Amino acid sequence: MDKRLDPALRRQSWGLGLLALLLFIAGNWDQAIIGFDSRFVLFAQEMLRHGPGFFPTTYGQPYADYLSTSTLLTWLLSLPLGRVTSLSAWLPTAVASAFIVVLVYRLTAPYSQRWALLSIALLLLSSTFISETRAVSLDQMLAAVTLGVFYLGYAHDHFASARRLPWLLLLLLLGFAIRGPIGLVIPTGVLCSYYLLNRQWRRLFSVGLLALALLGACVGLLLLLAKLSGGETFMQDVIRMQFLGRLDGREGSSSGWYYFTSSLGNYALAYPLALLTLLALLLSGRRTEQSGWPLLLGCMAAGLMVMVGLSIPEAKKARYVLPMLPMVAIIAAYPFQRADGRLFQGLRGLMLGVWALTPGLLIGALLVARQRFGAQLEHFQGVLGLLIGLQVLSAGLLLKWRWRPVGPAFCAVLAVWGVYILVVEPLERRLYDTRTFSREAHALIQQHPAPLVLHGLGKDAKAIKFMVNVTCDRVPLFTQAPADLAALPAPAWLVMDKADFERLDAPRWRGLTPVLTGPFDKNTYVLLRLDKVAP
Repeated sequence: MDKRLDPALRRQSWGLGLLALLLFIAGNWDQAIIGFDSRFVLFAQEMLRHGPGFFPTTYGQPYADYLSTSTLLTWLLSLPLGRVTSLSAWLPTAVASAFIVVLVYRLTAPYSQRWALLSIALLLLSSTFISETRAVSLDQMLAAVTLGVFYLGYAHDHFASARRLPWLLLLLLLGFAIRGPIGLVIPTGVLCSYYLLNRQWRRLFSVGLLALALLGACVGLLLLLAKLSGGETFMQDVIRMQFLGRLDGREGSSSGWYYFTSSLGNYALAYPLALLTLLALLLSGRRTEQSGWPLLLGCMAAGLMVMVGLSIPEAKKARYVLPMLPMVAIIAAYPFQRADGRLFQGLRGLMLGVWALTPGLLIGALLVARQRFGAQLEHFQGVLGLLIGLQVLSAGLLLKWRWRPVGPAFCAVLAVWGVYILVVEPLERRLYDTRTFSREAHALIQQHPAPLVLHGLGKDAKAIKFMVNVTCDRVPLFTQAPADLAALPAPAWLVMDKADFERLDAPRWRGLTPVLTGPFDKNTYVLLRLDKVAP
């Protein structure tokens, strides 16, 4: 045993988790829904109208790619208001992210509170962590489950914690419920990599076999629920989307090295700094048994297992490897735990310099962005003042030994999150806005009801971004090619890209004037009223 987890550290971890949660939900109440979130918000809206089920629905039909777990959480949070807001949609992810902060602190604080705080700082400064925390992210929830499983295994060996098998089983079941088969496989692989590293063969095989049996039972139950929800055809869709589609690259394929290279940007700063730390460890030419070494090795094995394991399927997306990020952040902050060696001294200086300069660098980026986006940037003066204040504070803390390096690190955290919440998010919502056009179009359609036709939007793509802003159960007609428009009945309402409309040359479109024209998801769309078919 290394150390017991002091009750004071437990209280501190919950306090940090609460502060992190407040940061994660800051400024979030009823933001416009854009991008990938539209799908999950539409799931919750339909659940509010029709009640819960085993699978979420779109257009009243079950959706095969996910179970209803995350949608149920959003539904429960939305019930008191009677509608889905960005807060009720994002809150489950924000809670999962705060839980990650709690566990990172509990893993590292028994060795060094400085190591713990800097690990959290690097976690919060990682780009994908920021964007996924302020969204609906099943992968972020899975990251919390995975870290929880890793913590149970590590705490039993090093913090004199009881072996909590029921909690382990519950977390594995929760992982499956959130993310399907991969949600059980990844946490199990992380725990088995820890047991393999420590040559705990009995636990390795017992947990592996237990997880295999649990996976088989969960898959059988999943397919049974799919058959009950939508019949044999829907069950085949579940198999295709949750199993075969991710393995054979139907969702898009990338090279086997994708995660190892793309993470340099997607998971900066933590991932590049972790690689430099590992290089310093390799070049140091000696092993060490100093405090925290077992945790470092465990994090290396767990992070590598996630990246290698998820590199096997053809379908790869940056957010899939979020479960490795807490381990990577702990590794990246390790130079502040190990005092010996010029290489580690150099890494400490590098990180301290980056943190100290972050507010100033963001000031420069903000000034450049103003030249490009002008009045589209909101809160410019306020954010500029905030960054100047944080830069002055960071420089002052840099001169005080007691607050160095934790002070500059968290000044950098506040600067990055402040810019993201007050500048980046509003700009994204302005550029990719779909709410304004959709609601104006819906108001016009309600005045003169007629069938709605969505041309070229894609039933599972931009059409969802339109329907998420329409508070009714209207099921539109979908057309894709210009030839599909020839058979449209009249009267009807037609939504399409303005560029596609201008390319139409059939007689019925000549002289037709759009009822509404406006920006929609960074393009210009039109709403047309078809009153009669030209002879």
